[in-house]
Amino acid sequence: MKYLIKIISAFFLVLTLLTAVGCASTTKHEGTGEYVDDSVITAKVKAQLFDEPDLRSGQINVETFKGVVQLSGFVGSQANINRAVEIARSVSGVKSVKNAMRLR
Repeated sequence: MKYLIKIISAFFLVLTLLTAVGCASTTKHEGTGEYVDDSVITAKVKAQLFDEPDLRSGQINVETFKGVVQLSGFVGSQANINRAVEIARSVSGVKSVKNAMRLR
């Protein structure tokens, strides 16, 4: 009976470890927690851009991967690009900002 309990315990230990490894992140894939964090960062950046009256935030795309925010889209001036990058950098949790925005 004790032998059966040890086998069942070992099975659940292995199952737990495999589940934890399955949720871990790699260089190309985010873990579950990182995905949630990145979603929050993206929402915060979009909200800050939306609050800026000079920017057309609907034309700026925001994507976040492991804390790195990428801004893309078309804006009217270099000043708008600089302001959007500045806004993105000011959001907590942002590690860096990649600027892929273009002038119209």
